Amino acid sequence: INSIIAQVTKYTFPPSEWCYHDGNCSYEKWPELFPKYCNGTRQSPININSSKAQSSSELTAFTFTNFNSTTALKKIENTGKTVKVTFNSGVQVSGGNLPETYDALQFHLHWGNGSTTRGSEHTVDGTFYPMELHIVTLKSSFNGNTTQGVADSQGLAALGFFIDIMDGDATDSPDSWRTLTSYLTNITNTSDYANITSALSLDDLLSGPNREKYFRYLGSLTTPACNEAVIWTVFKEPIKVSKNLIDLFSTTVRIGNTSSSFITNAFRGIQSNDLEVTTQADRSSCSTMCSTKG
Repeated sequence: INSIIAQVTKYTFPPSEWCYHDGNCSYEKWPELFPKYCNGTRQSPININSSKAQSSSELTAFTFTNFNSTTALKKIENTGKTVKVTFNSGVQVSGGNLPETYDALQFHLHWGNGSTTRGSEHTVDGTFYPMELHIVTLKSSFNGNTTQGVADSQGLAALGFFIDIMDGDATDSPDSWRTLTSYLTNITNTSDYANITSALSLDDLLSGPNREKYFRYLGSLTTPACNEAVIWTVFKEPIKVSKNLIDLFSTTVRIGNTSSSFITNAFRGIQSNDLEVTTQADRSSCSTMCSTKG
């Protein structure tokens, strides 16, 4: 997960001397720089081979609490690695075969260098998307203690949504993403932030995908220290956003200050682990043993 990095709250990351694609600090070097976890056997992101995903009737629908709240989004920030949006308390996720209720803390984004390049961390059958959105959640029983969360093999749950170019020649669409991206000019430099005052909900931003269709696997954070503490949910259907809004991310926010480069190619490459992936049973091939949820 990008920038779960302690951007979650109280968890302090390792030294900031890591990057995505530049020489000695690139993601290829993370296993050497941060060997405790980044060199592990449960590393994310992965390429999801849909034909190998095992059917599971336990992957039922989620319950999304306060995803419809227009006051849940608190602050948008340029972390120098990504754009992160933190939430007010009360946003939660349960169901979906998660072991308990999880508190949603923030979301952040991964992108490439323009809408026609790879920006997603996960791929499906080798196919990438221009962007990927990650919602970071923490077991509610930890009461906001992310240090406990990253030490638990299922302490965090990440919801991954692919973002694809909207069909046709649409611009400034959908309205929710036009509203979100309107804040980018306020956070051009690292550590810049802005309070979100618009009436904007998570449901607005996640409009489109069927949230009952997803892949599931056990993986890791996708930034150092790469803790293997994440239940990953990757939704199959992408959010559709117009090309001009996707392009704003790689042309507006910078790694440092006004003289610095723009943040581009903000993603970790695919990890080679052959991790088990599950998904909903295909209704068309269901036997009488299948869950009615499919």
